[in-house]
Amino acid sequence: QPSGPQQHYLKTMKCFALLLALAGSASAFMPASAGRMATALSSKYENQVWDINAKKDIYESWNPSSPRTEDNFNPFEKDDSGNSCDTNGYFPGEGKYKDPMRPDTSYAIMQAEQAVYAEIAAAPPKPGQPGPGNYQGFNVM
Repeated sequence: QPSGPQQHYLKTMKCFALLLALAGSASAFMPASAGRMATALSSKYENQVWDINAKKDIYESWNPSSPRTEDNFNPFEKDDSGNSCDTNGYFPGEGKYKDPMRPDTSYAIMQAEQAVYAEIAAAPPKPGQPGPGNYQGFNVM
């Protein structure tokens, strides 16, 4: 039979094992929809290559007058540090930022993308569009 300190240690370990078993089985009682909530709040380009065509699609459907959402943001906007956003419009350092899947690149591809960037920069701003460098956070704009 274990002595005083050993007996206390065994009781503590039994309680700890019991708590772990109860915590593990508690997930069986969680509502089934709890796991789906996160997917409802993600961009249509989540887990896809975040290339110039995807950015153009988001940009063309962007409505600056509407609240910023995972599919309603300017994908060509940069934060104060010069970082680009992910597929959901979040920037590095923001809680929900997820490093996007980047496309293959080459000099020729970069030259073609430069033409797209020049076209967007030359276009008149959309009504309600903030000026360059006016990123104010995900929920502010």
